[in-house]
Parts: sequence; structure tokens; C-alpha cells
Amino acid sequence: MDSIWDGVCSPGEMKNKLFFLALTLFICALATSVLAQSPAAARELVLQLDASQTTAAITLPTTFHTVEGTFLLKHGTVRYDPATGKTGGEVVFDATSGKTGNGSRDNKMHKEVLESQRYTEIVFKPDHAEGVLSPTGASTLKVHGQFGIHGAEHEVTIPVEVTNSGDHWSAKAAFPVPYSQWGMKNPSLLFLRVTDTVQVQFKSAGAVTP
Repeated sequence: MDSIWDGVCSPGEMKNKLFFLALTLFICALATSVLAQSPAAARELVLQLDASQTTAAITLPTTFHTVEGTFLLKHGTVRYDPATGKTGGEVVFDATSGKTGNGSRDNKMHKEVLESQRYTEIVFKPDHAEGVLSPTGASTLKVHGQFGIHGAEHEVTIPVEVTNSGDHWSAKAAFPVPYSQWGMKNPSLLFLRVTDTVQVQFKSAGAVTP
């Protein structure tokens, strides 16, 4: 059977065409491989929070001293897409676990401020993160989401420093919670004034799952 190139190309021209065809196929295969390994093709990461390594500490300045306290994590999982910055999941703290080291003050905080018997959880639901997460070492991301406390959600953006080390990660963040502005009672008394904003220091660590 005659070749389709017969009468059209000389042997030398046909050899060149086959060479360029092979080169084109090689370039396409190489481009596909590069794209598959690029950040745009990176898979979603799942960050599991370890309750034993997670704390939320609070500081509240008053007239005579600064009140310090802690809250305990119930559970937390955050999903993060490095290509788009889209995040999901939730971080849930036990509102009833808050302690400041003073029984009567804690009772007042839970009964009059947090109303924790009614609103038992403090929840952060991230939906987007700005910045680039480094495969190793420290990165700072601006994490946007909804902060739920005292029965209402509030839009927040929290700077979070994340340190990545393969299959494990750690994170820390500091941010204000304007509890009075968000509808909670300011527990100030006649001679003891309390600020309208409490400062939160968050620390956590856990495992990374692709």
C-alpha cells in the first residue's frame, strides 16, 4: 500500500515532519506533568486539631488588674485548598469550660456575660485564607470566617501564623473579641471598670492529611 506521504513529501521532508510531531508530543507531555505538580493542582489539605495541644487564652484588663483565663477545645477540623485559598470546617470551643482562677468571678462570667448554659459553644467557621502556605517553615495567612458566640455569628479576619513540617503543623493567633459590642454584658461595677474588649491568644497543633 502506498504511503499517504507518497507524492507529497520527499523522504527528507517526511523525516522532518515526524521529528516535529514527536517533539510536539514530548512538549505536551512535559507541560501536563509540570501542571500536575504546580501549586494550582495541589490537593486540599485537612488540618486536624489536637485538643491536647490546643488552647484559647483570654486577657481582660480591669481597673486594678488583668484577668486571665482559658477555654478548652471540643473538636476542630479545617480544610484548606492551597490553589484557591478556600477553607472550610470548624473550630469548636466549650463555652462552659472557661476559667479565670476565681470561682465567684467565673460564675458571674458564665451566668451574666457568656450565658454559657444556654450558648454552650464558641465556634469559628473559616471560609477563605489570603496568603501562601509554605510547604515547610512559617507562613502568615489572613483567615476570614464567621465567629459564633452568645448565639450570634460575626464576620472576622484573623492573622494566623502557621508552621508546617510535613505531616504536622502548628499555629498561633492573637485577636480581639469586642464582647460588649457583640451584645454581651459588661460586668463592670461601681469602682471596678472592665474593658469592652477581651484579647484572645489561640495556639494549636495537629496532623496534616491530604
